[in-house]
Amino acid sequence: MEITSNSLVSDIVRENFKTAQIFEENNIDFCCGGNITLQEASERNNLKAQEIIALIAPVMETQDRDSKFIENLPLDQLCNYIEETHHAYINENTPFIQQKLEKLCNVHGDNHPELFEVKELFDGAVGNLTAHMQKEEMILFPHIRNLVKAKNGQLDEVPGMGNILGPISVMKEEHEIEGERFRKLVQITDRYTIPADGCNTYQITYKTLEDFDKDLHRHIHLENNILFPKAVELENELVNQ
Repeated sequence: MEITSNSLVSDIVRENFKTAQIFEENNIDFCCGGNITLQEASERNNLKAQEIIALIAPVMETQDRDSKFIENLPLDQLCNYIEETHHAYINENTPFIQQKLEKLCNVHGDNHPELFEVKELFDGAVGNLTAHMQKEEMILFPHIRNLVKAKNGQLDEVPGMGNILGPISVMKEEHEIEGERFRKLVQITDRYTIPADGCNTYQITYKTLEDFDKDLHRHIHLENNILFPKAVELENELVNQ
């Protein structure tokens, strides 16, 4: 893939996810707001597109087998992958982070009142993400799996055919809400920086919270930039047969 100032950020990360780190380090949103050109993304952050291209070019020359694996997954299997990898990650790590944030508020809250806002933001994210994932697992993903079955001749009729844009638009709006929530978390925590008086629990909690944030970025990227566009394309193909 040749990278130019007119290349979409989402396409670059879709081709090679290793570039995501460069975009994150330069405050360029590649998951919720990745559907803009590199030129526009650079200008929004007072950067020069050619400087970002210079950083990206060597990375694009390296192989990213994981991105190729994801790109080649049938859509039903990509739904399974997202559930088993990213939905499971949220479910498994949420109790630990909530427990540790509660402890930090009790021990360090007097000196670091921002911890209460961190906890409030994370609890809000958990509530919304739980409902969000349930809608995907019960409504959107089963519909996508049915589209694949119809494509393979295993299903004559798909309920709700032609209406996938509705639920996808809702999912993308909810992604944007969580993206903004975690941008606030990054700002409040100064990019998850441990204060001078931070204890071991502080360090572990912020590191786990940062990992959670990064996993959510990839989770949203897989849906917004790969699964959803391919699902829309597949449904249009079936409708227009």
